[in-house]
Amino acid sequence: MSWQSCRLGDVLTLKRGHDLPEHSRQEGDVPVVSSSGITGTHNEARATAPGVVTGRYGTIGEVFYLEKDYWPLNTALYVIDFKGNDPRFAAYFLRNVLKGYQSEKAAVPGVDRNVLHEIRVLVPDLQAQRRIVQILGAYDDLIENNRRRMTLLEESARLLYQEWFVHLRFPGHEHVRITDGLPEGWEKATLESICVSGDGIQTGPFGSQLHQSDYADEGVPVVMPKDLVGFRIATSSIARIPEALADQLSRHRMAVGDTVYGRRGDIGRRAFIGKRQEGWFCGTGCLRLRPDPAAINPLYFFDTLGTPETLGIIANRAKGSTMPNLSAGALKTVPIPVAPRALQDHYAEQVGDIRDMIEVLDEQNQKLRTARDLLLPRLMSGEISV
Repeated sequence: MSWQSCRLGDVLTLKRGHDLPEHSRQEGDVPVVSSSGITGTHNEARATAPGVVTGRYGTIGEVFYLEKDYWPLNTALYVIDFKGNDPRFAAYFLRNVLKGYQSEKAAVPGVDRNVLHEIRVLVPDLQAQRRIVQILGAYDDLIENNRRRMTLLEESARLLYQEWFVHLRFPGHEHVRITDGLPEGWEKATLESICVSGDGIQTGPFGSQLHQSDYADEGVPVVMPKDLVGFRIATSSIARIPEALADQLSRHRMAVGDTVYGRRGDIGRRAFIGKRQEGWFCGTGCLRLRPDPAAINPLYFFDTLGTPETLGIIANRAKGSTMPNLSAGALKTVPIPVAPRALQDHYAEQVGDIRDMIEVLDEQNQKLRTARDLLLPRLMSGEISV
């Protein structure tokens, strides 16, 4: 295997993405890729697959590989010329180069393609590139397979909730009268009344309680709005604080059955706290909702927060024109439909099994990512021969 020392610009050419205002976006089959990944779809493409995209701002080092035509947003850089190199290898190569990249822009981390093009790199020949892709691609293929299974499981749970609690075709519905939109035996309660008294609705710590210098490489995970992805907690870039500090601010630690809810920006992002996340920390920018198990089933509560009606009421209570922001007080009087407890528990039993399967697959994916990311720099440096 031969390696060549060259400029990054000799391996590939990057270009800034294209504008696509919100009012111009349309539903379609074309992925719209931003600095944070696929953020929607459109009906036309601006770039031809295979594609490699990385963010210009924010979290540097995220690189996305696409096998279909796509629209790269202006927050991203994308490869317009692979110069004869393997495209999928280019994705791994760029991820490795950007890992640990130090931006000169202190306020908002960013990358300049002209600067990147001048970085000195080592690149193996095409045959070795393809062997490296085989090794790393096997991990990514397993991750993608698990991700698809998780999506199908989540969809089955969502459809079950819709069938029972939105379309009101729950077991035994044929014998229940509907009055004012609610089946007999159901009621509407305020969010405050079905959460534990005192601190059932708790915002994350303010800046005076938790400083940038408090974060550490190891310790208790701190859940921020950016970590709430697909109704789960993404841990790839999660922050951490020492155990002692988390104990000191123990009111912000989360328990099984809690819901962590993003209160800034894209209102509606949330995740359910299971056994794996017990004791994790509700970070700044989030709310911790703790339902009273005697008043409502926590799993039923979590899914009810996502109904269009409830989500719309919550979103309308967010303040701020630039960035919507929710307060704990604004949530107290949000009305929540409460089904009979036996029906809630029956639903939770079925959904609980689905969530357990999703948790297992998610944990497998985290282990696969860790193993892949350990291999990546060793393969790219030639330390491991292929």
